[in-house]
Order: sequence, then C-alpha cells, then structure tokens
Amino acid sequence: MKNLTRRRFLQFAGTSLVSATLGTEFHHAWSQIPGERPPSDAAVRVINPRNRVPVSLIIDDSTCLVNLAHFALPQFAEVWPQRAEYQKPWRQFPREIPDSFVRRFMDWCQEQGVKGKYSVVPYPACVGWLDRDLPGWSHQELVESLRLVREQVMPRWDIHPEMVTHTWVINTKTGRPYEERTHRFMENWGWSEGRSVDELTDYLAYALRILKNVDLHCEGITTPGGFGSRARPQLAQATLEACRDVFRTEIPHYFRDLFTDEQSVAPRVEYASGLDGDDPKCVVSIIGCTGDWFGGWDGDTLGSFDKFITPDLNKGRMVEVIDRKEPAIMVGHWPGMYFNGQEKGFEILKEVVKRLHSRFDNLIWMNLAEIARYWAARELTRVQKQGESVVFRAPFAAPLFTIQLTSSANGTPAIRGSDVGIRPLRRVGRLLDLESGTYCEGGNRNGISEPTTLCFDLAKGESELIWMK
Repeated sequence: MKNLTRRRFLQFAGTSLVSATLGTEFHHAWSQIPGERPPSDAAVRVINPRNRVPVSLIIDDSTCLVNLAHFALPQFAEVWPQRAEYQKPWRQFPREIPDSFVRRFMDWCQEQGVKGKYSVVPYPACVGWLDRDLPGWSHQELVESLRLVREQVMPRWDIHPEMVTHTWVINTKTGRPYEERTHRFMENWGWSEGRSVDELTDYLAYALRILKNVDLHCEGITTPGGFGSRARPQLAQATLEACRDVFRTEIPHYFRDLFTDEQSVAPRVEYASGLDGDDPKCVVSIIGCTGDWFGGWDGDTLGSFDKFITPDLNKGRMVEVIDRKEPAIMVGHWPGMYFNGQEKGFEILKEVVKRLHSRFDNLIWMNLAEIARYWAARELTRVQKQGESVVFRAPFAAPLFTIQLTSSANGTPAIRGSDVGIRPLRRVGRLLDLESGTYCEGGNRNGISEPTTLCFDLAKGESELIWMK
C-alpha cells in the first residue's frame, strides 16, 4: 500500500480493534498492512536461504539475575486473585537465575549451533534498573551479568526488551509505575489497547534506551503477554519508529504472536515503503510455531519432548512446520528452562534439538534479525529476467540469497555489481552443498525438468546474474 496517510492508517487501526473483539480464533491477517511490493517474475523464484529451513529459539522472560517468575507472580495475583495459576508458592521459587546457568546454556547452544532471541527485561518486575542498580545484588554482580550477555549471548542471539517491567506500566515521564493497580496498567494486559502510534513508540523507545545505556544492541522488541494484541497496527508502526530512532535499525522486527494450528507461520513483512529510494523502510512480524512445552513461563509447568517431535522423529509440531518449509521457531521462557534449579526445560530442549538434528539434514539455525532480513529481501527485492540475465533491485542486502530459475543459459553463472565487480559462482553437485557463492544445476529427473538453484550474498541496490561463456 503506497502513500499511507495517518488518517488512512487510523481507519485500518479502527477496523482491527473491532476485529480483535471477535476472539483469538480470528485470522491474524486482519492486522497486516503490507505496504509496497515490487512486481514478481514467474521465471525466477526466491526460496529459503541455501534451500534449507530456518529454525530458531525464542526465549522470553529472561533478564540479568532476576527470576522473573518469583517477582512477577505476586504482582499478577494482585490483579487476578481468582486465577489459580497466580496462586503458586512463589516464595519457594529462587529469586535468582544465576549467571553460571547462562554460561552453560549458551555454551551448549554454541556447540549445537542453536540461535534465536533472548529477552532482557530492562526493569524486571520493578526490582531494579539494569542501567542503574539491582537491589538484592551488588553493583559489580550486575556489571558482570551484563558483560556476560554482551560477550556470550549477543554475538549469536538477538537481544530484545520485553517492554519495561513485564508487570506494571511505567510512566515514562517519571520512571515510576502508575498508581492504579488494575489490569489497565499492566503491560501484559489492558494498557496498550487504544494507544496511539506515538504513545506506543514512546514506551518502546523508553525500554530500548535502557538497554542501549548498557551497550546491548537491539533490532527488535518482544511483547509481554497480551501487550499489543488489540493494537497490532499501532504496535507494528511503533516498533518501526522506535527501533529506527534509538538504534538506527535498518529492518526492525517484533515478536508478538505464535500459532500452533494450520495458519502460516512465515514472517509478515509490513509497512514497506520507499523501496526505490534512499531510505527504504519496513518492519517484520516474527511468528512462533510452538507453545512453551519446555518448562512454562513460571518454571513450574513441565513440558513434553513429544509435542515438538516424537521419538520416532515422524510427528510433532516442528516436523509439521519444517515439512512445510516455513521457519520453525520454538518458544520458551527462561524460568522454565531453569525450572527452579532442576533445569528440566533445558533438558527437554537438549532432547528436542538432538531429535531435530537426527531427523533433518536441511536445517539452518538463524536468529530473528537474520530471518527478518531474509524475508524483507525475499519479498521486497525487484527480480526481473532480462534475456539470459536476471536483474536485482534490492532495498536491503541479504546473505545467502537463494533463487531458482525455470530455465538457464549455458556457461558459468556470476554475480555482477558496481561494488564487487564480477563474482563467478562455483558449481556443487547436491542442493545440500549449497552455500554462498555456489549453484546447483537442474537436470531432468523422470522426465521432469528441475530448476537451477543459485545461492549468493545479495547486495543492496542493483546487481545482476549473468552467464559467463
């Protein structure tokens, strides 16, 4: 949708808010405002990076040292005293999830190639500010915990604020929670409903700046609980504006939704504009595909290996999504991984990853920013076949960009661009051997012509696929 005015935006937003009252069963597509799209060329098909299926792990409710479940449960119970899930013996839960667990968890993830998103709640349950002090821990302990996140988590994982507190809403002018103690002033529930883009942008930017103060780089945000569920268009645009304002993020993304039914879980590229200019914009909605079947948000709800993938490796939610070739993004919570020191959620994760790697040889672990970038390039790059060559006009660069051609010319394919000259691609014999700078020729199998598949790093701007004789 080109030239989206604020009035037109509010018309969409009003429709979305009405639709939200119909319930969670209503299809997610009502909230999407995709923006501009280039024309497509049927002769060229953009496929998954390296012709593999992206997999990832979203970790919510994580932060430095604080066990969010211990501190959040009594605050949730204050608002919803009748709900049994908030009446658990929170005083018996450990107040801390130690950095030693972070190290072991991340060491294992690096060994297995696991990547994803790790929340860092800036003012966890109003215990203390990560850019100031964390009462109950020494300042040096906070400094060391932040260093651990920067050095061992951030290189492979996205860092997201999960709003400011994950409990009470903060007045951004005072830095204090509002006086009203109802669901209307809980981040997880009613506060975001009816908020304008400017109000949500202010709130998201406030959270992002706290993490920027401690040198944690963010390209996206995570919403706690129901935050933004009835303000989805506003949330998307606020994410775009806040991430660009605070971190100059080229392709902001956000995690708001997960689906465990038949709906597509492919990322949604929204608010695309200026694709042919010097300042292209978009925001990407990342969709999870599982519930928390590890250890629950409270660290007291044991999950199941088999919901992800069964012992025979043939069924389970991850198998369903991977077979559809959509990004298979698991969702878990940090207290559930730690499971009050028993680490049962972590043990489930280990077994699930073992089964996935045993069943599939076509997976590629990616963090959310990498997935968002690839999908933005996939949907927003103008790809046109011109004679024997293919011309690309890309608003965003994307590593491992992979295409298939229904027909190709003789000779060696090469990428030509103003910044890189001519880069010939190397031929590989199997699709599984594809990496950046390679191609696999199509053949004729059982009378069916197969496409040629090419993988290369797509440059921003104009480039061209040519055939060298």
